[in-house]
Amino acid sequence: MKFLIIRFSSIGDIVLTTPVIRCLKQQVAGAEVHYLTKRGFKAVLENNPYIDKMHLLGDDLEETIQQLQKENFDYIIDLHKNLRTLKVKRALNKVKSVSFNKLNIQKWFLTAFKINMLPPVHIVDRYLQTIKKFGVENDGKGLDYFIHAKDIVKEGRLPSTHQNGFIGIVIGAALNTKKLPVKKLEELCRLINYPIVLMGGPEDAVNAELIATVDQERIYIACGKFNINQSADLVRKAKAIITHDTGLMHIAAAFKKPIYSVWGNTVPEFGMTPYYGNETADNKMFEVKPLYCRPCSKIGYSKCPLGHFKCMNNQDIEAIALAVKQL
Repeated sequence: MKFLIIRFSSIGDIVLTTPVIRCLKQQVAGAEVHYLTKRGFKAVLENNPYIDKMHLLGDDLEETIQQLQKENFDYIIDLHKNLRTLKVKRALNKVKSVSFNKLNIQKWFLTAFKINMLPPVHIVDRYLQTIKKFGVENDGKGLDYFIHAKDIVKEGRLPSTHQNGFIGIVIGAALNTKKLPVKKLEELCRLINYPIVLMGGPEDAVNAELIATVDQERIYIACGKFNINQSADLVRKAKAIITHDTGLMHIAAAFKKPIYSVWGNTVPEFGMTPYYGNETADNKMFEVKPLYCRPCSKIGYSKCPLGHFKCMNNQDIEAIALAVKQL
């Protein structure tokens, strides 16, 4: 049976679909698994041995659809469910499909009225419900992330002070209301008396430079110096990861790392917390509770809508540092 899984973005959301890929491939006899995602996220899945073929969406959706029409799929697993995936399914109208329930109404009630109608089910388990009809069950192995040998970070890339272990701190996030302010990150780095690697994209480099002034020997800046798979390897090498609600948090969960996640405008109730499957690791989540305005959005904003940003400004940095010290 030939399957097409669709998830266009983003890094974390794609990583959260990996149990679907693995379980489908391993549990359905003769399954041929194809995956459609955006070209910019190719690296996240390109080394996944459970994918038989990847299809990459560029600027021209019609061209991508024409390529998909040649494949003669038996089933489409839509894990994104938006207008573009609807267009793909309509173009492949003879192919049966199942769509992931995004629970947008329930999320709206939580963000707008602070009424939680969301089921206490992780998004991974909701993804897996889409393939239950094929006799597929959750194998309990958690998330996958595969790194090619060429992307393994060589010892010499990190300072000698960091080669026997370090704490990874992910300072970036897709939107500012998911990120701790620089002053809070500086305070955190002062309280952790251990080698630190600051992680993020090129857009985080300026803030990283400010944070690193706390101790330039103990703090190494990786922001913008490594591609996504190399950054994943740094996560794999870390003793523990301190992170916002972002893609590297889910990559850390794939490697079963201890995770200390800091939550701002989003909340764990959305069902996208670190997912380990049947395995366990030290996993602590830090939130400012009670706070009448949280969650203000299921995604985030460029700045706090109310201007006070209490969900991050009031974070207990000492408690986060203490949790890492106890580890």
